Amino acid sequence: MQIYDGDVYHGWAEYMIYGGLPLAVIMKTDEQKVQYLKSLFRETYIKDIVERNKIEKQKELEDLLNVLSSTIGGLTNPLKIEDTFKSRLHSSISNNTISKYIVYLKEAFVINEAQRYDVKSRKYIGSPVKYYFEDVGLRNALLDFRQVEETHLMENIIYNELRMRGYNVDVGNVKQRFVDKSSGSKLTKHLEIDFVANLGSRRIYIQSAFQMPNAEKIKQEKASLLAIKDSFKKIIIVKDVIKPFQDEDGILTISLFDFLQNSNSLEW
Repeated sequence: MQIYDGDVYHGWAEYMIYGGLPLAVIMKTDEQKVQYLKSLFRETYIKDIVERNKIEKQKELEDLLNVLSSTIGGLTNPLKIEDTFKSRLHSSISNNTISKYIVYLKEAFVINEAQRYDVKSRKYIGSPVKYYFEDVGLRNALLDFRQVEETHLMENIIYNELRMRGYNVDVGNVKQRFVDKSSGSKLTKHLEIDFVANLGSRRIYIQSAFQMPNAEKIKQEKASLLAIKDSFKKIIIVKDVIKPFQDEDGILTISLFDFLQNSNSLEW
C-alpha cells in the first residue's frame, strides 16, 4: 500500500481487489488490471503448473482453485474438498489427487497453508488447515472478481503481511471451560485464534476483526485471547480508523491501516 499514489482508503480498496503485484499496482485502469491478472493466472501460473507436473486433467486443477478461492479463512482438508467435488461438481476426483494438486499450488507460490496449533499442549493438531492466497488479486481474478468479501480478504492480507515480515503463522486453538447454566455441568469448547505468529522466541496472538460495533462483538473477539494463559502479546486488528489502545485485559487493538503501513505497528 505504501507505493499507492492516493489516500489510504482508496489504496486499501485497490489492494483488496487487485492485490499487490507490481505491474497490477501501476496500471491506471480497472480494465487493465482485470485483464492482466486473468491473463497472468491463465497463461503463466496454470500453464506452468500443468506442464511442469504433467497434469492431464487441467479442469480438475481449475475447479480446485475455484473451491479454494471460495473458502479462504475456512478450515478444510482434502477429504472435505473431495466431498465438495462430489456434491457440487459431480466429480470423482480423489482426495489423494487433491492433496497432490495442493502441493503443486504451494510449490508455485499460489497458495500457502496455515496449520492448526493447540496453544495449551503446544502441539500441532493436523487436519483441517486453512489455505490463503499469496496474492488476493490473483484469487479474485480466479473468481472473475465476483466474491470480493472484505472480511475474508482482510484476514488473507493480514496473514500475507505477517509472513512477509518473517513470522511463521499458524491458526490457534484454545480450550475454554465453562459451566452450563441449565444443567450445571462443566463443559469445554474450542475457540479459534486467527493467527499465532512466531518469530524466533517472540510470539503474538492476533485476531482479525472487520468491525467491533458493540460490546457483544468485542466480547466475542476477546474470548479466545482471554482463554490463553501465557503472557505473550495479544492483538486485535480492526478495519476501523482508531488510535492504538490497550485495554484492562492487556489486549492491544490497532487499526488495519496502521498495521499495513507501519512495520513496527505490532511493537506498540
